Amino acid sequence: MTTSCIIRGLGHCVPENRLTNADLERMCDTNDEWITTRTGIKERRIASEGETTVSLSHQAALMALDNAGMKAEDLTHILVATFTPDAYIPSAACMLADRLGIKGRTCMDISAACSGFLFALETARAYVCLHPEAKILVTATDVVSSRVDYSDRSICVLFGDGAGAAIITGAGADFPNGSGRVLDVMLATDGSAHDLLTVKGGGSGSPVKPGGIVSRDFFVQMNGREVYKYAVRAMSSICREMLEKHGLTNDEVDVFIPHQANLRIIDAVGTRLEMPTEKIFTNVHKYGNTSAASVIIALSEARQEGVIKDGNLVLLSTFGGGFTWGSALVRF
Repeated sequence: MTTSCIIRGLGHCVPENRLTNADLERMCDTNDEWITTRTGIKERRIASEGETTVSLSHQAALMALDNAGMKAEDLTHILVATFTPDAYIPSAACMLADRLGIKGRTCMDISAACSGFLFALETARAYVCLHPEAKILVTATDVVSSRVDYSDRSICVLFGDGAGAAIITGAGADFPNGSGRVLDVMLATDGSAHDLLTVKGGGSGSPVKPGGIVSRDFFVQMNGREVYKYAVRAMSSICREMLEKHGLTNDEVDVFIPHQANLRIIDAVGTRLEMPTEKIFTNVHKYGNTSAASVIIALSEARQEGVIKDGNLVLLSTFGGGFTWGSALVRF
């Protein structure tokens, strides 16, 4: 039974509203030089009132469906990777299916923080193995601004909002132009590091009570130094493991797309992998860290802009709270 599958369409969507470093200077004790030096981020997109995980996912999904030459009615499964769903119940996936005007499909959310897209992609591969006829919409979307304390300069400079989408089908004999064959996905977790990157408030461990005060634990909290060290080690290690598993060298990778957390992490991972800078795709300067959406937005944008060409081998890597991390190989 094959474990490979096809990415038949890609799409992405980011809010129109820009939050620049100059804007942040007026909101908290920071400045453009401090932000740029430490993160490489110049601006990020922030959802306006009424823009949600579901609405952004919907727009990204429509682009991916159009890119794949498919209609929503063709879909058999919908997977949404997010830690910021519109509601705890119903799931974002169920709400997205309703937006798309379809019923009776398998719909579910997947929570793996910034690694969400790769965890959802691996889930889609498993569904394709069981149901070769499946046509799966995978979206990875986060409205991180809904969980950011904008008085905390160590956090608010990092994050933005956005959505990415991919249409996944079985790896049959046909391989439409523009498609990518998923060669492999590798995932890993370490729950012992759970306290280093959290959003606890509102969960059953930190329940909210009627009339209660929204505390700091409702927002992203992070031990930045420790997360940085762990992220660099984990992403570089799993990428090396992926390449070794398939007998590949850095020279054979055409484009490397790491999680767009901040430029220092991207540079450090690239250095450890001895990956030439010209092979590393980055858009963190425009969008900041969009969590689960990070890698799929970058993949969609790189393909749309022609950075990824037919025949290219693309290496992806993610890292997120949990801790979660992963890598994938895709041949376009």
